[in-house]
Amino acid sequence: MWAKLSIPAWLFCGARAALLVIAALIPLRAVAAPTIVLASTTSVQDSGLLDRILPQFTQATGIEVHVIAQGTGQALETARRGDADIVLVHDPEAEEKFIGEGLATDRRQIAWNDFVVVGPRDDPAQVGGGHDAVAALRAIAAAKAPFVSRGDKSGTNAVELRLWRASGIDPVKDGIGRWYRDIGGGMGQALNAASAMAAYTISDRGTWLSFGNKGPLIVLIEGDPKLINRYDVIQLNPQKRAKDKLEDARRLADWLVSAEGQRAIGAYQLAGEQLFHPSAATPK
Repeated sequence: MWAKLSIPAWLFCGARAALLVIAALIPLRAVAAPTIVLASTTSVQDSGLLDRILPQFTQATGIEVHVIAQGTGQALETARRGDADIVLVHDPEAEEKFIGEGLATDRRQIAWNDFVVVGPRDDPAQVGGGHDAVAALRAIAAAKAPFVSRGDKSGTNAVELRLWRASGIDPVKDGIGRWYRDIGGGMGQALNAASAMAAYTISDRGTWLSFGNKGPLIVLIEGDPKLINRYDVIQLNPQKRAKDKLEDARRLADWLVSAEGQRAIGAYQLAGEQLFHPSAATPK
């Protein structure tokens, strides 16, 4: 007859406990938080807005948002390649081209602020105190005063180039390598360069207010209607890309335009100044 195999009770209990621990861990791995990729303009990231409001969205929905902060042109190209699930940008002309390609199904404004022309306190072009950005650029070019351009196909760069066209001046032809400095970089880099060179540049107000290296720079031109800066969230076309993340992306877009999201955007301040305004208050 076969002898009975006796298993010590402590070994049986230990194995059972280990199995229970493994069984408890398996569901935790299966319910990892969903994640989406937001291709965003640098200004809403560099100003600190996204760091403030996206955790509130995650807390409300359980959806985590990974941000790729780029100039608007680069952000749209990231989405065009299929490397983003949703886009947040601020260049209406580039956005309309993107939508015209059939790459998006919906565009909604989430906020606005404005651009400002900043420059050295001694203001060699004598533009300070005005409200006409085009006239200011003409005066800067006439004085051959240093001007820093982002040159990165961002929304800010697009506004700058539209203003130069309106002025009738081609700064690349007339000033590149002399007074016109194209750095091909982000807003923070442009402001750092302008601060170091005591140069003029155009900045969105949110990044300007959050910028810590102002040096000799001050705001010289503001209040021009041509400097209004609108931010839009764009939902991508499910026919053009994988659909698995687009429902969660839609929830982010819905939250940004909801009463809760608009309150979060409007509540963000630095040094007592409001950096972004809810979309309903956009000047006409």
